[in-house]
Amino acid sequence: MLEWGLFLALLLALGWPLGHYLAAVMRGAPMRGDWLFGWLERSIYRLLGTRPDIGMGWRGYAAAFLLSNLLLALAVWGIFMTQAWLPLNPDGVPNMRWDLALHSMVSFLTNTNQQHYSGQAQLSYLAQMTGVIGLQVVTPVMGLAVAAATLRGLLGGVAPSGPAPSGPAPRGSAPTAPGAASSGIDVGNYWADVVRATLRFVLPLCLLLSLLLTSQGVPATLAAGPVAAPVESSATFREQKIPLGPVAPMVAIKQLGSNGGGWYGPNSTVALENPTPLSNFLQLLAIALIPVSIIFMIAPFTGRRRFGALVFGSMLCLSLLSTGFSLWSEAHSATAADSALMEGKELRLGAEAAALWAATTTQVNNGSVNLMLDSAAPLTGLAALSNMLINAIWGGVGCGLQQFIVHLLLSVFLAGLMTGRTPELFGRKIEAPEVRLLAVLVLWQPLVILGFTAVALAVPGLAGNSNPGFHGLSQVFYEYVSAFANNGSGFEGLADNTLWWNLSAAFVLAAGRYPALLIPLALAAMLARKRRAPESPGSLQVETPTFALTLTAIVVILTLLQFMPVLVLGPVADHLALAPLRAP
Repeated sequence: MLEWGLFLALLLALGWPLGHYLAAVMRGAPMRGDWLFGWLERSIYRLLGTRPDIGMGWRGYAAAFLLSNLLLALAVWGIFMTQAWLPLNPDGVPNMRWDLALHSMVSFLTNTNQQHYSGQAQLSYLAQMTGVIGLQVVTPVMGLAVAAATLRGLLGGVAPSGPAPSGPAPRGSAPTAPGAASSGIDVGNYWADVVRATLRFVLPLCLLLSLLLTSQGVPATLAAGPVAAPVESSATFREQKIPLGPVAPMVAIKQLGSNGGGWYGPNSTVALENPTPLSNFLQLLAIALIPVSIIFMIAPFTGRRRFGALVFGSMLCLSLLSTGFSLWSEAHSATAADSALMEGKELRLGAEAAALWAATTTQVNNGSVNLMLDSAAPLTGLAALSNMLINAIWGGVGCGLQQFIVHLLLSVFLAGLMTGRTPELFGRKIEAPEVRLLAVLVLWQPLVILGFTAVALAVPGLAGNSNPGFHGLSQVFYEYVSAFANNGSGFEGLADNTLWWNLSAAFVLAAGRYPALLIPLALAAMLARKRRAPESPGSLQVETPTFALTLTAIVVILTLLQFMPVLVLGPVADHLALAPLRAP
């Protein structure tokens, strides 16, 4: 409990100033750091052939986002399949099979980092540094850029500036791209948003955290790993090669960018990746730092403090409930004293630190672990699954806010129907076209997750799960939930490096990423084109504690009820099956 309290205090204390700084970065206003970053940004803009002062419509913004993803996808897929012939491969790592390379590429491209391989043995230094770390830096910023564009759309379609509660001020004489004119709304410049956030926000934080982790003993080298003799005299091998590499920079961006994929297969349970209690706490803090900073960014970016408070309060309430439940499950539930549940936990870190990490990494789309979730208490697994199904408790970098906006719009519509008031957000009515798009997103999640889970379990031998019964169901369900939520963690115990798992999980990864980012952007543009009605006593008030509680209830009820049967047959039944073992 002490660690949880310290974690929350530092998270909020650091997130508030970082959020205000990030708001200034995303507004594109002159800053003190222009002398340091300006020349580099201008060089990149010239290389890209873009002008940062030219705005884009939502279609142009989405097209630029998809184009950048396509180009990166082809480059990284090629690197993974040819790494044996490329430089920086001192350990002689062979090429990846095409389906594993495809899954790995899609996994990192979608900011998920779900791994069906063991990083230290199946990727060269070059593949790790370019294909993995490169995507770990860029893809979260892409999500942040789309979220910023969505906020601009919700508040009128121009970059917010100034503290006026009525929303953003116009760009004035700033030119507009043809795409903006055809879409009728300017949501900013995609390339400028990505470049500024990467250079001015993400990379400096990564450099600082990398230095701190290196000071704790996390490796940062390009030399080949040393060879050591085993301590155990009865070992069947005479020597062991210890894999090293530029681990600290990867761990820094893996945590800060809500990525989660580790240099080593067992992730942050490995002492080389997470050697000390301080490194464990630093990484835990880094997991939630940028997502929380984005929530603190909302108020200064939009000029609506009460709206920022609504988002923060709702997410904080859900986070406290989820984390408290996870800590209780590991310490006081009916299965807490079962010695079998300590099999996959690091004794040097303890069960409480493991439960706090498990809750945080699934509230954020991170997915890194300092325990094996397959060995967590069943109810801890239930909390992790619930966090990912909601996918808006802090959430990933940008995509968490996008998912929250979907819940917000749906809650406004339902609350308007229940109270007999016109459902509107910031004076713009939510009507049938917007509700149809919201319905697509709400139904898309269970259709994809439950559909693939059913096929994997129905075909004998397809799932390759190591556990029968309730826990085996949880293993398969968790893999697809994690993929759709772009989280990347897993219950493990699956023979997942197969053609079925690589291809099906790759599809689910993409299905969970792109509609969740782009449909809210389209919804914001649709709302921005509507005439803004002045607020009146009959308007639905959304920036209130009452509506925040309503929104929270709708999120929990709507999301979890869709998956109640599989949650009962999986982790809940698993808990009930283990609980009698403690009875005297």
